[in-house]
Amino acid sequence: MEDIEDLLIGSGGGGAPPGFRLPLNTVAVKPKKNVKNGAKLNGSLLSDLSLISTVPGTQTIYIKTFGCSHNQSDSEYMAGQLSSFGYGLSDDPDNADLWLINTCTVKNPSQSAMDTLITKGKSAQKPLVVAGCVPQGSWNLKELDGVSIVGVQQIDRVVEVVEETLKGHEVRLLTRKTLPALDLPKVRKNKFVEILPINVGCLGACTYCKTKHARGHLGSYTIDSLVGRVKTVITEGVKEIWLSSEDTGAYGRDIGVNLPTLLNGIVAELPPDASTMLRIGMTNPPFILEHLKEIAEVLRHPCVYSFLHVPVQSGSDAVLSAMNREYTVSEFRTVVDTLTELVPEMHIATDIICGFPGETDEDFAQTVSLIEDYKLPQVHISQFYPRPGTPAARMKKVQSNIVKKRSRELTAVFEAFTPYNGMEGRIERVWITEIATDRVHLVGHTKSYVQVLIVAPQTMLGSSAMVKITSVGRWSVFGEVIETLTQADKRTSAKERLSSEVKCSPCVDQDESCACSGDKAAAPCSCGPEGCGEQQNSAGTDTASHNQQLLDAQDKTSLIGNFLSRRRKTDPTRKLGDSRTASGDSLKQENSREEAPGEWGFVDRVFLGGLILSLFTLLALLVHLGFRVKLSK
Repeated sequence: MEDIEDLLIGSGGGGAPPGFRLPLNTVAVKPKKNVKNGAKLNGSLLSDLSLISTVPGTQTIYIKTFGCSHNQSDSEYMAGQLSSFGYGLSDDPDNADLWLINTCTVKNPSQSAMDTLITKGKSAQKPLVVAGCVPQGSWNLKELDGVSIVGVQQIDRVVEVVEETLKGHEVRLLTRKTLPALDLPKVRKNKFVEILPINVGCLGACTYCKTKHARGHLGSYTIDSLVGRVKTVITEGVKEIWLSSEDTGAYGRDIGVNLPTLLNGIVAELPPDASTMLRIGMTNPPFILEHLKEIAEVLRHPCVYSFLHVPVQSGSDAVLSAMNREYTVSEFRTVVDTLTELVPEMHIATDIICGFPGETDEDFAQTVSLIEDYKLPQVHISQFYPRPGTPAARMKKVQSNIVKKRSRELTAVFEAFTPYNGMEGRIERVWITEIATDRVHLVGHTKSYVQVLIVAPQTMLGSSAMVKITSVGRWSVFGEVIETLTQADKRTSAKERLSSEVKCSPCVDQDESCACSGDKAAAPCSCGPEGCGEQQNSAGTDTASHNQQLLDAQDKTSLIGNFLSRRRKTDPTRKLGDSRTASGDSLKQENSREEAPGEWGFVDRVFLGGLILSLFTLLALLVHLGFRVKLSK
């Protein structure tokens, strides 16, 4: 196993300035001496050519994610960085050059699935990189022998780890430093959903929890950075923002702020037409008790789902004490009662652990009673799994047959509930964001985050609509669209929302119309890659713009194409003045040379210089190899 700092920086030290990649010696070839015969030379030639094929950024990566939404966000950030450096992303593990496995340590089954996948990868001789909570909390597991590791707070260095792993090195980055930046490149699993981590770690010390070992103590992002991220993703067309955290309620206590302040700052940036919705993440009872009224006010906001996940884990105070949960059943009831009273149609989800060490029949009966009292629409029931290194793993366990029996009994109680009875015939606004697993229905959610299945064209993804509920099921309801309210291609930035000017929103398809605020009639327009341009009056201009988008889409599939597309983004149909955001910009740069849209900037020149140097290097290498072939004859 080698340290990545030694691999990349070497004995000279110093590293590279921020924002620049350190040089990689991937294509270096050392000529062999005393070649006696053509067979050896041919073998050398094949070896040299194989090195050329391993240029970083040309391989395909398979990413598998286990666990929570925070893990999903980490995977999306890692995918974004790898993609931006040219790596391909594939859902097919067999055809991938490297596997990146993002792991979860909450329960035994998820870690067992990780073990199985690692074993399969090793058998297939795939280079492996393991990320997430398992290696961060248990880096010395024998299953992790021979694989590279990237820690939960080192995801911004995944490209380096992948590059070195593909070279055959074993790399491990686990040291916790600063929080990863929120503006890293990101490839979302669902382009309409942004999972936004607001902090890492927590303030708790639950006796059964292994995640604390991995995520550590509470570390919160600043309000400014989070609000800035929200502004960015709204302009990118995101329609749902999920706040993710190991404990949302604890946000900001390490930096002197609190959750309500953050929520109000985010809500202020959401579009007033409720085209983008906010979902507040999981929060434990202790840290929201003092802010219940403020949080209820946010949950009533038209742009916020009236939904909250509040894990109780047990209906027995004795079990909660053994878990070190730092609240009582009465305090949990206060949270639920207050929110359901202050927020219309409020829906709350919770978690239950069956068979925690020391749980008696009476303790379990109290849990059943709590669930029956509230008949919550979502209850996540799990059996207790002892996690290595946790205090609960050393406690006397309840017999496994009893644990299973209690789990089945509580599940039967919960599944007997009919939480959506009475919704049939109602008309609800529904935000539609994904395709159902049956590939027939689209999936949306009401303001209370009730799942609604509708039969509608996929063009409705990313939109909201008025839907009549036609029937109800145990886990979701079914509906039919009555009226579409917001379209997926209608993006409004914060600056545009504050402006009284009539502006045209970007359109995805040039054959469609763009909806313009202040005008009921939709007018055709041509949209550039950065926003909506001026309306075009000639069919020829529309065709040119459409062809330009096709060229850009093709170019961006490669690193070189991505660079060339930067040169073509300024076409003859755009005015020179469009490159300036305001007249004040030209005044500020009065004494400096301002780049015209078609000029070469510093980064462009550096990129082009590197590209030319690489081509000359490859040419020289091929000439050298040809010279060696000639000498052998």
